Amino acid sequence: MEADYRISEFLDTKRLQTLQDRLSQVMGLALVVVDAAGVPVTRPSGFSEFCARYRQDPCQAKRCYACDSAGGHAAMQARKPVVYRCCCGFVEFAVPITINDRYLGAFISGQVKVEAEKEQAIPFILSISPPQELAPQLQALHNAMPVLPYQRFALMADTLLHLASCLVEQAWANVMQRELHKKEQQLTQELRKRVETEKLLHEAEFKALSYQLNPHFLFNVLNTIGRLAYLEEAQRTEAMVHDFSDMMRYLLRKNNHAAITLGQEIGYVNSYMAVQKVRMRDRFEYSCEIPPHYLDVPCPFLMLQPLVENFFNYVVEPRDVLSVLRIHAADNGEDIIIEVSDNGDGIAQEDIKRILSGQQNNKKGGIGIINIMQRLQLMFGAGGRLAISSAHQPMMGTTVTLQFPLTPHS
Repeated sequence: MEADYRISEFLDTKRLQTLQDRLSQVMGLALVVVDAAGVPVTRPSGFSEFCARYRQDPCQAKRCYACDSAGGHAAMQARKPVVYRCCCGFVEFAVPITINDRYLGAFISGQVKVEAEKEQAIPFILSISPPQELAPQLQALHNAMPVLPYQRFALMADTLLHLASCLVEQAWANVMQRELHKKEQQLTQELRKRVETEKLLHEAEFKALSYQLNPHFLFNVLNTIGRLAYLEEAQRTEAMVHDFSDMMRYLLRKNNHAAITLGQEIGYVNSYMAVQKVRMRDRFEYSCEIPPHYLDVPCPFLMLQPLVENFFNYVVEPRDVLSVLRIHAADNGEDIIIEVSDNGDGIAQEDIKRILSGQQNNKKGGIGIINIMQRLQLMFGAGGRLAISSAHQPMMGTTVTLQFPLTPHS
């Protein structure tokens, strides 16, 4: 199996070199770590003088690398240390270094002789004939290679296997930790971008929802002011212009802000009702019972305006009887509860369900009500709620209840 990873990606070669040097001294064996191709990734430790000189020749070194590679792959397939003889006839073993069945390389150790009867039973790793003739000096070094008891040799191979397993398991854990940290950073960045995007989206939705409000009232006001200026005394005209100016200042200053205070919203509604009082004269009555300690509670911009506009469109305008609008506020300790009630003829239950589900927006002020619901949910999430109750009987009216936290959650 070819390696999917490089051994240097998992094991620090400097630390591996230090460990290899010490192991070689303790075991009294030559030791080197090779990659999947049999090429050393560490400097040889404890190599015999014969092997060091033999590998100085590029052709002979190629034979040695081929033996190291074959030994490592044989150990990988066996999933345990493999003892073999190299191309020079010395006894060696290979201990596989693997991660998740991916072969990274191997510890190659040995360059010794064992008892003659044991040695004869150990196969050559490759069908490469041992060198028939060596230079006298090399032959002398070959003859002087030490003999090590086979049992001790095999025991050291098993010990090195356990050590290799610990090394790669720790290395794999470190890699996974780095990957998890990297992914965590990526997720954090993505979450931050998502929060910023959602914030921008919410701001855009606030603006879009606010702009949906019916502008015909502004044209009616302008026409009324024109008529009053022509027909009536200047004092009433001045008062109406003052109230209307307050409304326009509120709209122009606040239309880029998602949240204002309930006191500011009530101020706008009072100006609105004062202007409507000039237009409608005695056709309606209006009362606002908002205790002062609620005036600093944050709320969406133009939260009440669609409801009072619906009052004129669906209660005052269609009838000749006196219409009444009442705004009242209380709390349950956590949420403020605002009720907007009229004495109209009410709304059928099936129409209420359709309006609240968004299926019926063109009747009974459905667009304005959905507008308020969406802005409450954008600002307060599940904490922002709107309910409609109505007996659907003449003069029994409709009550719209708004409920949201007294203090917004951070």
